[in-house]
Amino acid sequence: MIIKEWCKVFWLLIVFSVSLVFSACSPTQGESESPEKTELRIFVTTTFIGDVVGNIAGDAAEVIVLLEPGQNPHSYQPSPRDMVNISEADLIFVNGLGLEEFLDDLLGGSDTDADVVVVSDGIIPLTFNLSGDAREEENDGDHQAHLGQDPHVWFDPRNILIWTDNISRALSEHDPARSDLYEANAAAYRDELISLDAWIKDQVNLIPPGKRELVTDHTSLGYFAEAYGFTQIGAVIPGLTTEAETSGQELAALIDTIRTHQTQAIFVGVDTDPTLAHRVADETGVELVSLYFGSLSAGTPADTYLNFMHFNVEAITNALQ
Repeated sequence: MIIKEWCKVFWLLIVFSVSLVFSACSPTQGESESPEKTELRIFVTTTFIGDVVGNIAGDAAEVIVLLEPGQNPHSYQPSPRDMVNISEADLIFVNGLGLEEFLDDLLGGSDTDADVVVVSDGIIPLTFNLSGDAREEENDGDHQAHLGQDPHVWFDPRNILIWTDNISRALSEHDPARSDLYEANAAAYRDELISLDAWIKDQVNLIPPGKRELVTDHTSLGYFAEAYGFTQIGAVIPGLTTEAETSGQELAALIDTIRTHQTQAIFVGVDTDPTLAHRVADETGVELVSLYFGSLSAGTPADTYLNFMHFNVEAITNALQ
């Protein structure tokens, strides 16, 4: 009797398994046997790139952003889910200029055959320079003084114009049937970037030239400084990443610089530890002003690139004028 019951259960399991196989292989009602792909699957590394791609691709693409708001690209480690996402991508957009140190591991750990587009191609990069006002020259022999290229290109809207061209071109080449859509959206977004650049210049004109000096928690406003006539005179962490370390001697030198220049504010990232900046502010009496540096974030004043720049420029202008 027990054997008969187990046989019955065994055959029921076989029937159930076979039915699952057929249901998985059969098209659902209203679905063709070979459904056409209606949107691109695009993998981007940063929220900034994701926003620009979204403006150009519109509803024609699903955009997957790798780095979450506030996540440090210098300490990021790819997860298994990231490997799956990148393997399923049609196109991959990255910042370049050394921002994505993890990129080789990420690509090597996946089986993706998607084209990788470096959106910053064509931008003349700044090198790490505490004064923030010089580019690396080809004949510069003092390479030991440089810490590499500055990847924070998004602080100059003119660089995002280059991004826009690179992204629009890549989308059109990959999906020529919708090239008119991409080109039209890119043209509209270019107009917004040009208007943003003009607005920033008007805001900067409210700041007396002698006060256009920047002290930040780390050296990240080089492109903004060069584009709009500022000088970076110091940083709490004198490096391109907040993971660098600061010595007591460097902090003392920064305090002297702030006093000498009668600096009014230290600009700190909303996602960075302000402990050292508070120490310098306590010593000098300057104000700490929060800026968004490394990412966009929904539900904040920096939910889009355009809003990100508006918020930061208004904060800088209000602190220095």
